[in-house]
Parts: sequence; C-alpha cells; structure tokens
Amino acid sequence: MDFRSLVGLLLQSGQELAQKGRTMAEQKLELPPEGPEREAMLSSLGKGAAAGGILALLLGTNLGRKITGPALKLGSLAALGAVAYRAFQKWQGQAGGAGSSIDQLTGPAAVARSLALLKAMVAAAKADGHIDDAERSRIEGQLGTLALDPETVTFFKEELAKPLDLKDIAAGADSPAAAAEIYLTSLLVIDQQNKQERAYLDDLAKELKLTPELVAAIESQAES
Repeated sequence: MDFRSLVGLLLQSGQELAQKGRTMAEQKLELPPEGPEREAMLSSLGKGAAAGGILALLLGTNLGRKITGPALKLGSLAALGAVAYRAFQKWQGQAGGAGSSIDQLTGPAAVARSLALLKAMVAAAKADGHIDDAERSRIEGQLGTLALDPETVTFFKEELAKPLDLKDIAAGADSPAAAAEIYLTSLLVIDQQNKQERAYLDDLAKELKLTPELVAAIESQAES
C-alpha cells in the first residue's frame, strides 16, 4: 500500500466512524468501555476496518468526541482536495497560483503531498498530548493488521514518536492548495472544543501563512 492509498483509506474510515457516531448519538448510546465489546464495535466498520481502528486511536478512541466534526464527512481524496481548492478559489476569486489538489497529482508529487497530509494528521492527533507509549503501541498493532510496507510502518512510528513541530508540518506546503489541504486534514482530527487543540490549529494556520479570511473560507467550505 502506498502513502496516497493510506490517506484515502483513513479518510474513508473517518466517514464511516462519523456515521457510526451519528447513529449512536441518535439512539443515545454510549461507546462501551475499554475491552472486547469496544474493539468489536470499532472493528465492525466493514471495508477499511483496520484503518478505522487506527483513526479511532488517533482521535483518542472516542467516537462521541468527533461525531459533529463536519470534516469527517470527507470520505475520499477527491472530496478533501475539492473542498480545500474551492475554499481557496472563493477566497482569492480565481484559481491562479493555487497549485494542484491531491486528487489531481500523480507520481512523486502525489507521494509528497500524501506524506504531508499523513504527517499533519498524526501531528494534529498529538496536539492534546493524549498519545502516550501505550497508545503508540496500540496504533502500531493496528498498523500490523493493514499489511503495510516497511517504509510506511517506519514512517508512522517515527511520526508518532517525535515531538510536535509546526515548522516541519508547514514545510510540506509547496503551494496554497497544499497549505489549504494540510489545514483541512488537521481540522478533521482536531476537536475544536478543546482549547489546546484549537490553539494548535490556529498556530498551524499562521505557520502555513493562511490568512484569517482563507481559514474561515476553508472551515465554512467544510461545514457546507
């Protein structure tokens, strides 16, 4: 599996997690505590179940925490790229100089963008400090069920272990389109009600050199 496929699988599993969370909320159900019942629920996502498990762990293994996140409705690379690109166009009034969205990229450019988005996703998940050694071990266990190539597994382990570095995340933005996608990908992981995580997102926007108007456009586009 390549990095681009993994990004797509995580987005898809996020959409499925969001749907499961909405159903639970409508039925006023609570996620079972740690144990076999919880694991069975998380593993019942159908296609992409293992990726769903990874994403659930990145989110803090709490479906209820994320069920209202509009960005988790984005279940594909095409959807993520389109939302970010439309937000940029709406802000600037034209597409000139925006760069290509991830669904339009191929070859090394697609790999580089996918890596940037995966790094952003993992970093955002660490923003509130909930990923400790035990969580990393569980995520690595889930990685093993995906039969990933060694390079991808090593990448994930290194990203999970290293400290937050906003400059490193922002360095993956080689165009305004890339910056918008990195921000949007981070948004889908962030809990905006958590002050620490919201502060991380605000700092990331500054590091990406996104104007408040463009940030508002991205968030508004994700909501719609």
